[in-house]
Amino acid sequence: MISLSRDQKSILFGTILGDGFLQKTGEKNSRLRLEHGKNQKEYLLWKVKKLGNLFQGKPKYLERIHPISKRMYGYWRHQSQSTPYLGKLRKIFYPEGKKKIPEDLEKYLTPLALAVWYMDDGYYYPRDRCVYLYLGNVSQKEAETVTQVLLKKFDIVTQVKAKKKGYAIYFSPQETQKLKNLIKDHIFYQFNYKLPS
Repeated sequence: MISLSRDQKSILFGTILGDGFLQKTGEKNSRLRLEHGKNQKEYLLWKVKKLGNLFQGKPKYLERIHPISKRMYGYWRHQSQSTPYLGKLRKIFYPEGKKKIPEDLEKYLTPLALAVWYMDDGYYYPRDRCVYLYLGNVSQKEAETVTQVLLKKFDIVTQVKAKKKGYAIYFSPQETQKLKNLIKDHIFYQFNYKLPS
C-alpha cells in the first residue's frame, strides 16, 4: 500500500480536479495520467517529483493532431503505478466513468490542492484584474458546490458563470487578491503570470 503525506494528497486532489485523469486498470485499481503541453515539462516533472512514490520511469513526449484545429501539437505524458488507493479515488471523482466534482469537495480542497487546480485550469485576466477557474463540462450544481466550499473554507466569494463548454468560477478583483494570498506560496514559478503582481 502506497502511503502519501498530507501535502502529496493535496497535490493529487488538485491534479485530479484539474488536468489529471484517473484511468481504470482493473476491478479495484486505477492509475493517474498526467498530460501537459510541450512548454510545461518542468511542471509535469514537479508533480511527478512531489508524488514520487506513485511514479516510476520517465515522461514521454508525444504529438497528435488536434481534432478541431487539425494542427499538430506536442505534449508530455507520464502515468503512475496502478494502485487500489487511486481506484478508490476514481469511485469518488468518476462515479459513473465521467469526471465529477464530489459533493464532499470540502474534504479534498486545501490551499495547496486549490493552487494545483488553479495552475491547471485557472486564468488571470490582467485588464479586468479578475480570475476564472474553468471547470469544463460539469453540472451547475457541481459548480455551485465549488462556490459554497470556497466561501465556507476560505471566505472567498465567487460566482458561477456559464461558458461555451460548461461552467467557470469567477473571482472579482477583490476576491482575486484573497485567492492570491491563499495560494501564492504554493505556485510553481512557471505560473506566476497567473497571479496579479
